[in-house]
Amino acid sequence: MVRVVRSLARSWYYFRLGYSTYLTFLLGGANTLVVVWYLAIAQVPDIQKLFGDFVPFAILATLLGIPLSVGLGWLHTKRSPAYSSELDIVVEANPYYYKLSQGGYDRKVLVPTYLELLLLFRKHLTAQELLKPEDASRMNNIEQKLRTLIEGGYVGTPKKHGL
Repeated sequence: MVRVVRSLARSWYYFRLGYSTYLTFLLGGANTLVVVWYLAIAQVPDIQKLFGDFVPFAILATLLGIPLSVGLGWLHTKRSPAYSSELDIVVEANPYYYKLSQGGYDRKVLVPTYLELLLLFRKHLTAQELLKPEDASRMNNIEQKLRTLIEGGYVGTPKKHGL
C-alpha cells in the first residue's frame, strides 16, 4: 500500500512538472500569439499590412520574445529580491535541510565518517590532556546531533513564516 501511494505521489509530481514546464509553456505561447494576432493586429489594418499574415508575425514575435524572456529571467535571478525569497521559502519548507535522506551516501558514509573523525579527535585530545571542558561540551553536542541524523531524526526545526 505504501509503495502504491509513493508511486502515485511521484507520478503526480512528474505530471505537474511536465505539464507546467513543457505542455502549458508551449500551449501558452501559441495561445498568446493567436490571441494577439486575431484580437489586436488583425483588427487594425495598418498594423496587419506591416506583417501581412500570421506566420511572419509569429516568427518576429518569437525572435523578439525569446531574448526578452532570457533577459527577464536573468534580471529575476541576478537582480531581483524575488529569486532569493523563493529560495528561502524552498529551504524553509524542505525537511531534508534538517535531516538526512533515507538511503543516501550522506547517511551511509559521510555523516558516519564525520562522527568517527570527531570521536577519534576527541580521543586524541583526551590522551594528550588538551581537551578543555567547553570543547568537550561542544563535541558532545555535535556528536549527539550526528547520531540523531544517522538514526533518521531531525536537527533543528524548519522556520515557520507567514508571507
